[in-house]
Amino acid sequence: MTTNLVSSTTPDFLVTLAKATVLGQKSDRPPAANVVTALLKSEKFTKQQHINYPLESLIGSWRLHFVVSPKKSRQRSGIKMGNGFYVPRFVKANISFYPADANQNLNPHQLKIGNQLQVGLISFKFNSPAKFLGKKNLLAFDFTQIQVGFLGQTIYSGAFRGGQKKNQEFAQKHIRDLPFFAFFAIGENYIAARGRGGGLAIWVKEG
Repeated sequence: MTTNLVSSTTPDFLVTLAKATVLGQKSDRPPAANVVTALLKSEKFTKQQHINYPLESLIGSWRLHFVVSPKKSRQRSGIKMGNGFYVPRFVKANISFYPADANQNLNPHQLKIGNQLQVGLISFKFNSPAKFLGKKNLLAFDFTQIQVGFLGQTIYSGAFRGGQKKNQEFAQKHIRDLPFFAFFAIGENYIAARGRGGGLAIWVKEG
């Protein structure tokens, strides 16, 4: 089951997420607190309904749009979330998911992920093998390569934190030993997930 369109039967939290991801006037966007609530409701709904999202719906390039960081808390009653905020348009943070081999059929165990951040004239891109566990909507990865660019030109490319060894061991690693995104909402132009560290994020489709 995948909910993409807003209709009269669409849950209110999905309506909020759809409105939050329309790239228009800031005045038309729901308040950040409402978006945080909608994300938490959507996450709970997806788990309760055992919704599985197809891998195909993740493929492509996405721009970071909304972020919620977990609060530091000593309580054991679950992760406490912060207020959340819309990422300014001048902040260029993108993530992309694509097949490891463009000439092969889409394989959930042979994927690539790219995470790029541009700061002024300098860009940083981290690449990693990835695998998708459809029954849990989990995409696991482990960044192994880094590229640094300046004015659109690559000035450095190399392994990241023991990248060569991590590449070789990735296929055998258990999900509990890897960073991951747990996706719980996918719309016409957005995806939403919780990271292993507990934070929440929304990305909007590019292009």
